[in-house]
Amino acid sequence: MSPLIHQWLLSGNPIVPFNPAAGDVPGTTPLETLTDGIGWWALVASLLGLVLGAAAWALGSHTNNYQYSSAGRRAVIVSAMAALVIGAAPIVINFLFTEGKLF
Repeated sequence: MSPLIHQWLLSGNPIVPFNPAAGDVPGTTPLETLTDGIGWWALVASLLGLVLGAAAWALGSHTNNYQYSSAGRRAVIVSAMAALVIGAAPIVINFLFTEGKLF
């Protein structure tokens, strides 16, 4: 172990300060805009998957085609879960970060 790290650990205050702030980094605004845009496209893709999956599910059910019905149902469930995860992602990240700071 490095002598500096060893001395730092023995100093009685082995706490590394970590306070993220968006204003401290140049280029934050374009990154936030890019993140919002990617989130929008992901929601559009999940909406498209939901609509196409529902159509396949309905078509498969009405034609007694188990494979289309099953694939459509799976597409609906996966698309709905994707939209849920996309919407909940900022809340989950903020919650986990806040809880992690308590340790």
